[in-house]
Amino acid sequence: MNKEFIQALEDLERDKGISKKLLLESIEVALLAAYKKNKGTTQNVYIDIDNETGEIEITYRKTVVETVEDHESEIALEEVLQYDPDYVVGDVVEYPEPLENFGRIAAQTAKQVVVQRLREAERGMIFDEYTGRQSEIINGNIQRVSNDTVFVNLGRTEGILARPEQVRDDKYVVNSRMKFYIMDVRKSMKGPQVFLSRSHPGLVKRLFELEVPEIQDGLVEIKSLAREAGSRTKIAVSTNDDSIDPIGACVGNRGIRVQSVVDELFGEKIDIITWSEEPEENISSALSPSKVEKVILDEEEKSAIAIVPDYQLSLAIGKEGQNVRLAAKLCGWKIDIKSHTQFYEEDIDEEAEDIEEDVEAIEEETENAEETVEIGENEDSAEDEAAADEEKEVEE
Repeated sequence: MNKEFIQALEDLERDKGISKKLLLESIEVALLAAYKKNKGTTQNVYIDIDNETGEIEITYRKTVVETVEDHESEIALEEVLQYDPDYVVGDVVEYPEPLENFGRIAAQTAKQVVVQRLREAERGMIFDEYTGRQSEIINGNIQRVSNDTVFVNLGRTEGILARPEQVRDDKYVVNSRMKFYIMDVRKSMKGPQVFLSRSHPGLVKRLFELEVPEIQDGLVEIKSLAREAGSRTKIAVSTNDDSIDPIGACVGNRGIRVQSVVDELFGEKIDIITWSEEPEENISSALSPSKVEKVILDEEEKSAIAIVPDYQLSLAIGKEGQNVRLAAKLCGWKIDIKSHTQFYEEDIDEEAEDIEEDVEAIEEETENAEETVEIGENEDSAEDEAAADEEKEVEE
């Protein structure tokens, strides 16, 4: 019986991953609960389980005293001397408790406690396991869809894919297998809750890490990533090894690597560029497939004007502004797109305005000068007339 008991614990340890030591501790707690159910107290009760043989010993102890004040924990010296003359005050007397005395209700209580502790231990292990896997991707089978929430079978627990973390064009078919990004893990009354995402940018990053060995080995680094889930992603990569082409490594032979990522994302478009420490180069590359003639930076505002050929203006902006929006996220700069004609016409207009302002200023200065001259002439005439009048008076 005891050998079978230990074997059962070892089987649980192997199958559930719960240590035999923890299982034995749970059984000890369960036996204490059963003893309390049977005797009404667990004071001074001790349980020992041999982890090799499975032998269970239950004892309760009383301290030898001259005068008993607490009958649950003390025994009179006079009483114990009847059984053993060697006892003295302060000794501890142990009384064995046969398992048969527990009764059916007590045994049932012990079983419930064991089952509960096993569940708690398993939930704790699952929580620790998935907490350690946050920001990683995991495979799962679609189990059911309820009220726009997708529930995913992850093996040892169930994952939750809420509506905001879903991608519009993804097909969530029951029993189909997909990859998910682990966003968060929380404890609940029903056990650990694993919250998943299909729209998080981290999913794309992790997929590239799986497909590109150079990224796994640290030879190629993903410097930045911008995503509009289900539609398009831009990713910037770099390397410190001159012998490696970072874009070529991510694309793979005949595009097989990037195509694997695209297939997992159900056709989402992916643009890969080489990262540069120069903002002008980064912005030019990020606006691909459009060509950029010139980039003008405003360092203080961290904004830029990108000048593109007239015929590529719409390509640079993208449908509903998506291309320039993703480029701005990728580079971390505010980007304003202007066509060649728009930019240089504005320059001409500004120059014309400056010239017009200069002409107006010159005309105003000329008018002021003329007024000054006229006023001066009037003053001279008045002085001459006054002098003439004085001369007439002297002659008379």
